[in-house]
Amino acid sequence: MDDGFADIPTTTLADLLGRGQVLDYGVRPLWGPVPRIAGPAYPVRCPPGDNLMLHAAIHRAPAGAVIVAESGDVDYALAGGNVCATAQRRGIAGFVLDGVIRDLQEVREARFPVFARGVIPIPGTKAAVTPLGEPARCGGVTVHAGDIVVADEEGVVVVPGPEASQVLADARAKLAKEEAQTLDEWAEAHRAKVDAALEAGGFRG
Repeated sequence: MDDGFADIPTTTLADLLGRGQVLDYGVRPLWGPVPRIAGPAYPVRCPPGDNLMLHAAIHRAPAGAVIVAESGDVDYALAGGNVCATAQRRGIAGFVLDGVIRDLQEVREARFPVFARGVIPIPGTKAAVTPLGEPARCGGVTVHAGDIVVADEEGVVVVPGPEASQVLADARAKLAKEEAQTLDEWAEAHRAKVDAALEAGGFRG
């Protein structure tokens, strides 16, 4: 369940939460136009060259979850077409991976949302066991189980679970205010804000 966040752009959430909750630009949609996904994080940690726990997670994460994986490298694929298809069949909302995948054509044709660092044709091994559901570091952000992950063509934002209700309310209020403002009104306010900043900085002209 996304609890209403599927209607909230990542740009709005980034404005509210700041840089610390936004994954770095290298974690991006691997095909487009990608639909926005939103759901509770199911974090996974995979050591270099190994993808066992991501493959374990697709059979254990609840429907609606976003599987978020920490990876030790970008030299071996964490997942391929069959893994993504199985996750999609189980109702997983999508993958957010600090790593790479393979079989992109299959993933794109299935329209399974994957946000990752890229594509490589060689798979990792399946040997290293790590706990599921413990915090994972992805794109520079520590993601906890139950955090809300929102990802779209602009990027990926992690909403801390304990703050989710307030952030959602603030986001809806922000969007409503923006919707009520005309472009002329926005431009006038923007010009005034820019001019004030220039004046404060000593700019003349």
